[in-house]
Amino acid sequence: MKKERKTKKKHCNNSATGFINITNHGYAFVYIKEFKKDIFIPKNKTNKALEGDLVKIRFYNSKGIKMEGEVLKIIKRKTKQFIGILKLNVPHYDKFGRVHSNNLHVDILVPIQKLEKCYHNNKVLVQIISWPKKFKNPLGKIVKVFGASGEYKTEVFSLLEEYGISYKFSPKMENEAKQIFYKEILDINFRRDMRNVNTFTIDPLDAKDFDDALSIRKLSNDTWEIGVHISDVSHYIKEGSLLDKEAYSRATSIYFVGKVIPMLPKILSNDLCSLQPKKDKLSFSYIFNIDSKGKILKNWFGKTIIRSDRKFTYDEVQSIIDQKKGDYYEDIYTLFSFSKILTQNRLKNGSIYIEKVEVRFHLDEKNNPISLYLEKNNDAHHLIEEFMLLTNRKISEFVSLNLDGRLSNKLYIYRVHDEPDYQKIFLIKKIIEPLGYFLDLKNLKTSINHLLKQTRGKPEQNMIENLILRAMSKAKYSIKNIGHYGLSFIHYSHFTSPIRRYSDIIAHRLLYYYLTENTKGKNKNKLNPIEFYERQSQYCSYKERLAIDVEREFLKYMQVKYMKKFIGKEFDGIITGFTDWSVFIDLLLFQTEGMVRLRDIEEDSYILNSNNYSIIGKKKRKIYQIGDKVKVKLVDINMEKKQIILDWIANI
Repeated sequence: MKKERKTKKKHCNNSATGFINITNHGYAFVYIKEFKKDIFIPKNKTNKALEGDLVKIRFYNSKGIKMEGEVLKIIKRKTKQFIGILKLNVPHYDKFGRVHSNNLHVDILVPIQKLEKCYHNNKVLVQIISWPKKFKNPLGKIVKVFGASGEYKTEVFSLLEEYGISYKFSPKMENEAKQIFYKEILDINFRRDMRNVNTFTIDPLDAKDFDDALSIRKLSNDTWEIGVHISDVSHYIKEGSLLDKEAYSRATSIYFVGKVIPMLPKILSNDLCSLQPKKDKLSFSYIFNIDSKGKILKNWFGKTIIRSDRKFTYDEVQSIIDQKKGDYYEDIYTLFSFSKILTQNRLKNGSIYIEKVEVRFHLDEKNNPISLYLEKNNDAHHLIEEFMLLTNRKISEFVSLNLDGRLSNKLYIYRVHDEPDYQKIFLIKKIIEPLGYFLDLKNLKTSINHLLKQTRGKPEQNMIENLILRAMSKAKYSIKNIGHYGLSFIHYSHFTSPIRRYSDIIAHRLLYYYLTENTKGKNKNKLNPIEFYERQSQYCSYKERLAIDVEREFLKYMQVKYMKKFIGKEFDGIITGFTDWSVFIDLLLFQTEGMVRLRDIEEDSYILNSNNYSIIGKKKRKIYQIGDKVKVKLVDINMEKKQIILDWIANI
């Protein structure tokens, strides 16, 4: 039989190229377009390939047996540089230090004599220089040392390196920023002067850059003028300049717990462009008249000069709303009343209302997390959110529509959001029904909002919100407008955060072009080709996803570091997902996810059901499913893998 099988393989082998995915156990899979299933590569047939490499393989097409193969040749390495943790004094490896990377199935060996300034458990950037035939491991050299693994600075800068994110501005760029800072402003006479109108900013307590400000004045018994003033970053950052190229390269600011990696140098982001109080500031504004019923009577878009009277925090504004007194109470309460009307209209129009709770930390002087709290958006947050949403929508409509309401076919950068993945929505429906909830697929948006309202304050709230978010398409930037599904807006753009988003700078430049295209001598710029803006849109979308991933990974590091002090403690949790080997559990007190290994559940031997959202005991046939409440014990944390290891106690 063995001979027959070998012969069969020999006669049926083929070769192909593809990218290899290697598991931590050493075996691998290669995706080939022509086949439904990946080609399995045994541990001893990977032929020194590493995760993500482009490889040439030979595969055996045997009936009744899974497609197997072997790596013949490495066509191109994905990378030769990896971030990992240096281990010294490893038994049997006295001549080498070992660098362990979570992204590799093998450690990289570095000769001891080349490790003079390196210490055990340092996080390092290592480069593979060779892989001798007789060696099981590749040889490498240390390119950079980040510091002791697990320390704040080490984790920040190693993550930035891993994701290829620039965090320093060159002296040339800093010099260009200084020149902009000291340059005289020449176009004040062309701007609408709003300095005599009550104006203020509302931001988080620790905010350094103030993108937006609100102004309000009463025009008559039934009419108010409201101004949404956005920092005029495009006035300072000229297209094609050194700083413009750097801002585009970064595309977004990145917000870590306790640290910001800005898109623009601080002299601009925190000073010149920031709408600080008691200073004349240049802005790009949407100003409109509104009546007491919330009907917008008149719109105006253009460049302004403002002078903010006061810098408010969200908590200060919330206190004024609650107590009905304080600085600018009448103005703030009027804006709050209008924001409520805007919210009601948006929800009536089919907007999905997800109110996520954010995990926040209080830090000590070394940026170690000392306490955790859950921050929920309050009325002050909603006030700002509604006026920013309105501005983004109205500006998009202004460019996209003629006065008669027909499409203008003008080029613009849109924030678009496609319909959700209905297979995932159907899966949510199946998961939540045993929990007593329902989704009407024919009236999905209303049904989702009803579900979110039903679960508010319940243990399963966070899990269900996350399921809905995962089912939703990812919002992105494009010049092809398909509307925004989640907000139920036909026209929508990002305009209100140009200090931290390059997409908004593009939106500012295009709007200014349209506002001045018929003005002699004022509009010297020309539009770039359509392809240029679509390419920029795609790049901004890509960099946004990258920023979200790196921020999420760093938050997980902070959560794991904080949870270390609770080892041995018991907590209530809710099951959020399964794999073949583990159960994921949301620790309700912290809204932090941990895992229990299936093999560690002592009451029975559990296996994953074919539906992938429940497990079943082999002996007692007891079933646990997503949404079930359980009690667990925190037994360990793994800083390297950013994992919280739990022990199963009982279901609640």
